[in-house]
Amino acid sequence: MSFTADVKQEVSLHHLEMDDGRAELSALVKMTSSLSISSGRGMTLLVRTENAPVSRLIVRLFKERYQVEIEPFVQRKMNLRKNLIYGLRIYGDITAILRDLGLYSPRGLLEKPLQKIVSRDTWVRSYLAGAFMAEGSVNSPTTASYHLEINAGSEKHALFLVDLMAKFNIPAHTIERRGRTVVYVKQAEKIGDFLRCIGADQCVMQFEDTRISRDLANSVQRLNNVEIANGVKSLKAGTDQMRDIAILEEAGLIDKLDDKLKDVIELRKNDPEGSLNELAEKYMEQKHIQVSKSGMKHRFNRIHELAEKAEGK
Repeated sequence: MSFTADVKQEVSLHHLEMDDGRAELSALVKMTSSLSISSGRGMTLLVRTENAPVSRLIVRLFKERYQVEIEPFVQRKMNLRKNLIYGLRIYGDITAILRDLGLYSPRGLLEKPLQKIVSRDTWVRSYLAGAFMAEGSVNSPTTASYHLEINAGSEKHALFLVDLMAKFNIPAHTIERRGRTVVYVKQAEKIGDFLRCIGADQCVMQFEDTRISRDLANSVQRLNNVEIANGVKSLKAGTDQMRDIAILEEAGLIDKLDDKLKDVIELRKNDPEGSLNELAEKYMEQKHIQVSKSGMKHRFNRIHELAEKAEGK
């Protein structure tokens, strides 16, 4: 089962207060249903979802709030994956139901629900939960990138969802994809906040535990890479400096150098692979004189200049 499916299953098992349930059902109906006319039955609400727990949740929410008749059916999508579609034909006073869910007004069907549906924080959380269960997905925390999105449908509904997330300090953005507007969140911390907001507490723990473990492993690897790179750099520098010293020795110039240069030459010959910091520490131990890393580098640069001069470069 995917991480998205885990989140939807956990959230679908919550038993909400009546008005919280109405907000959740408003989002589910808005994003999973269409209207049709049935001969002899009048207006029918047709719900489709690829998630069985979400389908069961919609049935429960309808049964708890309305006098309806629900006829379930299952179809198989005609694509490569051939996923199952869980469908519901819902019969009853559909106009009154849509009006109660804030999706219908005298002007007709609305692109976003009326404000009364999300006028309290708990109703906002419930609406976002319904929206995610209807058309949401989130990458597993084991993947390389963090991404949560909700296919909002219209731009107006997408901006409505963005505003709802902003109430909980979750910055969301929109993008057009195949004629529909998608709301997405990229930051790992904010994805965790969203999952916490909709009540996916167990999945939040899984998400955070996996994310922290992987980020720690990545940090350790980066530190190891830096240490390796620094080691290689120090080794190359030491090799180059030993070559400069050999040139000066062959030219008989070592005795003509000042004591400061002679001292660092002796240090380098005794420790061909040591870093500048390590040489500076040994210099302090031997001479009781503090020399910085940059000071040590300056002396080796002077030795290099003299070596090049000795070679006639």
